[in-house]
Amino acid sequence: MNSIKFRVDGNFEASRSARRWSLWLPLAALILATLACSRADVPPPGGVGSGGLPSPTSHAPPSAEPSEIILTPIPLATDTPARPEPLASPTFPATPTTVSLGEPELLLYEAQPGDSIHSVAVRFGVLPVEVESPDPLPVNPGLIDPGQLLLIPRRLIDIGPDERLIPDSELVFSPHASDFDAVEFAAAQGGYLHSYRQIVGTHWLSGAEIVERVALNNSINPRLLLAMVEYIAGWVTDPAVPDGDAFNYPLGYEGEQIPGLYRQLTWLANELGNGYYGWRAGTLTDVHFWNTGSLRLAPDLNAGTVALQHFFSIGHTQQVWEGAISQEGFLRVYEDLFGDPWAYEYPLFEPGVEQPDLILPFELGKIWAYTGGPHGAWERESAWAALDFAPASSVSGCVLSEEWAVAAAPGIVVRSDNGTVVLDLDGDGRAHSGWALLYLHIDHKDRVPVGSLLDEGDRIGHPSCEGGIATGTHIHIARMYNGEWILADGPLPFNMDGWIARAGSKPYQGALVKDGQEVLACSCASQESLITR
Repeated sequence: MNSIKFRVDGNFEASRSARRWSLWLPLAALILATLACSRADVPPPGGVGSGGLPSPTSHAPPSAEPSEIILTPIPLATDTPARPEPLASPTFPATPTTVSLGEPELLLYEAQPGDSIHSVAVRFGVLPVEVESPDPLPVNPGLIDPGQLLLIPRRLIDIGPDERLIPDSELVFSPHASDFDAVEFAAAQGGYLHSYRQIVGTHWLSGAEIVERVALNNSINPRLLLAMVEYIAGWVTDPAVPDGDAFNYPLGYEGEQIPGLYRQLTWLANELGNGYYGWRAGTLTDVHFWNTGSLRLAPDLNAGTVALQHFFSIGHTQQVWEGAISQEGFLRVYEDLFGDPWAYEYPLFEPGVEQPDLILPFELGKIWAYTGGPHGAWERESAWAALDFAPASSVSGCVLSEEWAVAAAPGIVVRSDNGTVVLDLDGDGRAHSGWALLYLHIDHKDRVPVGSLLDEGDRIGHPSCEGGIATGTHIHIARMYNGEWILADGPLPFNMDGWIARAGSKPYQGALVKDGQEVLACSCASQESLITR
């Protein structure tokens, strides 16, 4: 068992933006759209996401509240722009640490699943045009075929360790995690996690059931969560009953809004996602230590390893961080529980993968507002994979809507509860293999049941505020592939009826673009945000 305390600084804001379509000016007054949208039960740490820049996380004071509490949503203060903001042209980040003398040597790098020219260039500190290959490269920002050899100038110095600790498929809820039973595993280990109980929502859950719920919601591998609980708290194998802070804050992050295992694990999942998806997007290149500066990440790491390196840097000195990512640190605990993590490797992206055809998620002929550009898929910002749409309404706030959200593609419903609908697009009945769509804030009234086979355009349910934090009726939609959230503005951009998502500089900002047209995201629901099928 390790005694780990997390000291964190920083802040996080969310805001959004939109654009004008004067033809629909008379209709703008009918749409009073949503403000904040989130499924998170923890305060926002400090987003990396797919469009923002990495920043430290925020500190919250300790609390003496017990962990057996009924969770209530914590509102997120957001910027609500009176007018939509124009879509800014992206700029390529500067490389802070480079070799500047002489002609740089060329490095040979074998592309990993999920790599794009943009993300590889950012990580190696070069421009995209400097990334070359003996074989044809995709049009930027498309995915590079796994295994393709790249030639990249060596420009970085003073980088961190380059050992890959875990495969990406052990960080996300990949197909190889689908048959793992966390409850059965925890019972066999005999630790306190098996006997721990906490009220989540309106139900008592055991510690292992909480692990399963957080894993499913956040699409984080349950084996990884269990290994973290064991490494930090010892709860998986140690039957001793903890008390005080060890009971209230088992993962060591003491915040008055996150006591209890459920919120502690949700915070953990969010921070792991910050590292993982920040690396995927090319927005995270460094780890920052407690009072001891920062270190550039080795450019040939994989996203799963970066997630661990990022997490263990939060509030820790470099010395503590080096111990945590060493072979005798977290990895030793993981191997003691589950064996070699690379035995579970699953290639998340095969060559040539493409998004299936999708339509806008509302009925033909209807006018909705595009109220949220790329933002967090489940938590507030860790993977900017989601978009928000709101139906027309004559009143604001959370009101019952008679409008319908529809299936953006054919599939089978594999989850339908608490405002959530998950549509499996490949028909195998598993959300974490192949393509899947997540819908949030679907009202319980008329919500489609599990097992339903839907065609494109079939009704799923009514938009609402159900199932999370929302201040207005809307739907939230995100994509997964093999358990990984697919960034809305990434190598496989969100494409619905030819409308392509573009991220803004902050979550919820951005646009949908098609054939020279632009619809800008804005919760203000001006005419610039209106869109129709």
